[in-house]
Amino acid sequence: MHMKQWFLGTIGFSYKDWIGSFYPPGITQRGFLSYYSKVFNGVELNTTFYSIPSTVTLHSWLNTTTKQFRFCVKTPKRITHELGLKDAQSLMMEFIDSLLPLNEKMGPILIQLPPKYKQENYSILEEFLKSLPLSHQYAIEFRHGSWFNQKTSNLLAKYQVCWVSNDYPNLPKEINLTSNFLYIRWIGVNGMYQHHTHERVDKIDEFRWWLEKLQPFYSQISTCYGFFNNDYTGFAAGTCKRFKLFIDLPDEIEIHPYQDRLF
Repeated sequence: MHMKQWFLGTIGFSYKDWIGSFYPPGITQRGFLSYYSKVFNGVELNTTFYSIPSTVTLHSWLNTTTKQFRFCVKTPKRITHELGLKDAQSLMMEFIDSLLPLNEKMGPILIQLPPKYKQENYSILEEFLKSLPLSHQYAIEFRHGSWFNQKTSNLLAKYQVCWVSNDYPNLPKEINLTSNFLYIRWIGVNGMYQHHTHERVDKIDEFRWWLEKLQPFYSQISTCYGFFNNDYTGFAAGTCKRFKLFIDLPDEIEIHPYQDRLF
């Protein structure tokens, strides 16, 4: 049995380091997303963490990507890191409303909590989750170990919010099913590699581990979102392509210039 629908890609796409190893030589930054969307069917956008994109930018993203493409956007840091979700409901609604141009290409909204955000904030989190409109899907990432228990599972399941699984230092590597989809982030150690032109590490054993962990959930869910960071192996685009091949997904661009250099 296999996952019916994968939305796979990278965390960000606008990396000049990728010209020649992923993007074709001579491409301009304006052409990145169009090319990217012919290889991957999803992207996690970090840019929304810092500022809300203009309507013009959103329409550009919408019009330069393939029909089945999905954008997963990160909640602004003002909401998650500065306010810690407290009294942030109206700001969150403004953010969600601003994303309307993405329309049917909207994937889950990622709510990433800061490393010092502990489970003592449980009631604040519940108030926030309670206010989220049901028109969208949400995925939440915890970076403090105090959250990793049944109480958190019950809370997220109550509001059908996905618990993000990740490969990140000093956090449990596990899958907790709390919604009708899964969301995985392969992150690695921050700032591990100075340049992101090729993979430095073979992660095939890790891929195998994740697929074994996913197996029991295939009968319960049909969709999994998965995104790779440059810090995971040094070259997120190459690693995501390798993962697609590993799980027998077709390569949309057979002519696409794949890296010669490996590990």
